[in-house]
Amino acid sequence: MKTERMTFAGHDGSDLSARLDLPDGPHVATALFAHCFTCGKDIAAARRISARLAGLGIAVLRFDFTGLGHSEGEFENTSFTSNVGDIAAAARALEGRGMPPALLVGHSLGGAAVLLAAGGIASVKAVATIGAPFDPEHVTRHFGGALDAIVRDGVGEVTLGGQSFRVGRGFVEDISGVGLAKAIGALKPALLVLHGPRDEIVGIDNATRIFMAARHPKSFVTLDDADHLISRPQDADYAADVIAAWATRYLDMRRPAPPVGAPEGVTRVTEIDPEGFAQDIVAGGKHHLIADEPATYGGTDRGLSPYQLLAAGLGACTTMTLRMYARRKGWPLDGVSVDVTHDRMHAQDAPSPGTERIDRFRREITLTGTLDDAQRARLLEIADRCPVHRTLEAGAKVETVLLDGAA
Repeated sequence: MKTERMTFAGHDGSDLSARLDLPDGPHVATALFAHCFTCGKDIAAARRISARLAGLGIAVLRFDFTGLGHSEGEFENTSFTSNVGDIAAAARALEGRGMPPALLVGHSLGGAAVLLAAGGIASVKAVATIGAPFDPEHVTRHFGGALDAIVRDGVGEVTLGGQSFRVGRGFVEDISGVGLAKAIGALKPALLVLHGPRDEIVGIDNATRIFMAARHPKSFVTLDDADHLISRPQDADYAADVIAAWATRYLDMRRPAPPVGAPEGVTRVTEIDPEGFAQDIVAGGKHHLIADEPATYGGTDRGLSPYQLLAAGLGACTTMTLRMYARRKGWPLDGVSVDVTHDRMHAQDAPSPGTERIDRFRREITLTGTLDDAQRARLLEIADRCPVHRTLEAGAKVETVLLDGAA
């Protein structure tokens, strides 16, 4: 994933700081991410979701709202309405680059903001919210005693997540008059609601109210025991996977023809976490899975190991080859399954002498149907003709090229 720093003018003309996460391969769609109240564009959940979407070919713009992070402006002069205005400004900035956003993703109060902003952005086809409040005024419940000071003095100091922010009376007055029910009911893009039942900041009942107010198509997915900030990597990865899989149903994800010499397209493997071994794999720009190592080898066991992937390729190719042959012959093959195991052995234990270690794949094939003995024997012979089997036996040349990885 390549990341480009950019700025654009916010709702009041202040320069807002943003990162545009770009796919390494073809760019097929664009998303806009709105962060939670007083958070920022670089919060872990935003980074992980952006990376996952970029792996699918979806560029993601994430930015700091006015007065937060590296953006200009005074936070105490902002409001919920100004947040919505910043989202609209971000969408215009993307449109100016020929990348109109088709997907809006909003976290917490940012989720409420994208629900209100979506109706004014014609290019949007899908909206996803994470831990969003149905009533934006919900956020003031966490101001504690500062709320009285804000109303009385016009501005007050609010401490959230260990950080202090000056919040103005305008924010409190503005957010108290915001109602989302009408906007949600009129929402034309598809809606995905993600929420954790144990969210102690924004209760799960908010997700219920958002979901019930929306028209179809709409979906709700629980985040189980995830906290409000989606701070655990596995929760952020899960949310990212769900959004990515769901969004492909509603976005135009057509891709250019694969490169010459690679009819199946590019299989891209990207490291998820440099502290472990988990890898994000996207094949052909649309098929996704995760590779990892077992915990005993220092991994987190979140996906297939490299050798399991290799074994899966052999097994899948075998079943496809047998099905193709039986179909052409008109034989009564009702079903086929293949169990593949991988092991290494010393060459002296093998038929040919030597001391090096060699790899051995054991393949157990089960054929169901009213096949006679001759047909079963022939299919066993055909199994050895599957292309992956032949590649493994004959060996393959691997050509490696080092690319410039500078940011």
